[in-house]
Amino acid sequence: MSNRPNILIMFADQLRWDALGCSGNAAARTPNLDRLATAGTTFTNCYTPNPICVPARASITTGNYSHRATGIKDNNGLITDDQPRLAQLFAENAYQTYALGKLHYVPYAPPDQPRVLHGFQYCELNESGRLIDRHDPTHQLRGIEDYHDFLADNGWGGYSRAHGIGNNDVRSAPNPLPAEFCPDAWVATRTIAALNRHVAKSGDAPFLMWAGFSKPHSPYDPPRPWDTMFDPRTIPAPIGNASQIRTRSPNVEDAFYSHAMNTLSPAALRVIKAYYYGLIAFQDHQVGRIMSELARLNVLDNTIVIFTADHGDLMGDWGGFFKCCHYEGSCHVPFLMRAPGGTAGRRLDHLVGLQDVLPTLCTLTGVDLGDTVHGEDLTGILRDPATAGRDVIHSYSLESPWSNSMVFDGRFKYIYNEGNAQEELYDLRTDIQEQVNLAATAEHAARAADMQARMIQWHRDIGETKMLDGDGLKVTEMDRNSFKDRPIRGIGWRWY
Repeated sequence: MSNRPNILIMFADQLRWDALGCSGNAAARTPNLDRLATAGTTFTNCYTPNPICVPARASITTGNYSHRATGIKDNNGLITDDQPRLAQLFAENAYQTYALGKLHYVPYAPPDQPRVLHGFQYCELNESGRLIDRHDPTHQLRGIEDYHDFLADNGWGGYSRAHGIGNNDVRSAPNPLPAEFCPDAWVATRTIAALNRHVAKSGDAPFLMWAGFSKPHSPYDPPRPWDTMFDPRTIPAPIGNASQIRTRSPNVEDAFYSHAMNTLSPAALRVIKAYYYGLIAFQDHQVGRIMSELARLNVLDNTIVIFTADHGDLMGDWGGFFKCCHYEGSCHVPFLMRAPGGTAGRRLDHLVGLQDVLPTLCTLTGVDLGDTVHGEDLTGILRDPATAGRDVIHSYSLESPWSNSMVFDGRFKYIYNEGNAQEELYDLRTDIQEQVNLAATAEHAARAADMQARMIQWHRDIGETKMLDGDGLKVTEMDRNSFKDRPIRGIGWRWY
């Protein structure tokens, strides 16, 4: 094999930072991810640049925040032609590039057009049924999503959503498929097959491999026996209650009604969380399969391994689910990294983000990025943890009137919501659960004003000015009582 290191990125969808054993969660069952953390570096303060699927994935692909990468902060938008692209860049530098599972690049190409892959030379795709929903709603064609062709070939065609729960539905149920046919197991199986094919046929060429898991994103449907692995009666209860959100994020409160979360009982919240943990444990099992195969093929010690996620999930905190906001459950993600020659068992509290992956990989492999990007090269920190990193990290999400932005200095987190100019300030050193909003207190008024000023300047500096109005931040008046009249959406979206 080549002396140049291989790269394996295992990418989860909607996995919050604190749901792993190596994050200090005593209830979690993630032995393989914990082993990866022990063998490498854990960045304990990794924040997504945008807590939504598509823009977060655009950022890890390009090294830039989504307003530059795609032009928007919402969950669509094509990566523009002027952007660097992770897979394309490494393919141009003699890497063989593979994508197995979920990419979530848009627009989704119809069956008679090339897939949008941004440089991946080989792909087997599972987009959680989105392509089928768009281009084959009666599920008659082949070659749209490879995972669904696999199910059909094995007698399980159409059963991936046979429990009747939609892609953005918070209800939960066991998966009707046998475990080996569930999506994350398929991703691991196809990744292992690609690894074997590469080692057998590609000579000295290094690989860049993307294993795109579609879980633990809803539907929350672990297969048996992972559906009974966690007792909902003893699993840690979600944080806070729905009444607290009345004076906080309007995005979270709106989703109470648009996705009928307000109809869930406290017991239901615990059951959903138990199933979420079951999905994570199942995914951890797949990570173990892949890591074991790397070792069996004798390529582990020459492979950079990264495990991270696009964003988290509130998972019942304040009665809410999903993302699009800047509470810890939504924007704080795991970031584990094992690199050849790296120090084992380190936990670094530097402020990092998904936008840092591309420049860091370029330096570690000697690939010339050739572009100035928003992300920072973390190799200096990896060599010497005493190296100073950024003093604050920023994240943003959504477009007007739902736009929100965050600045975090490692202790204090300031959040601004465009709707009704709702400000939030939390001291995560003393209040990691974000229970006490300090923004309106006299003691912290100066700090909130200073952090808002830094936020405004950052938006100016990076050219994301849609959140700005003159010298300040944009304000849109909202009648939050009207949220209760929202039509319910997302329930029963089948997408298969």
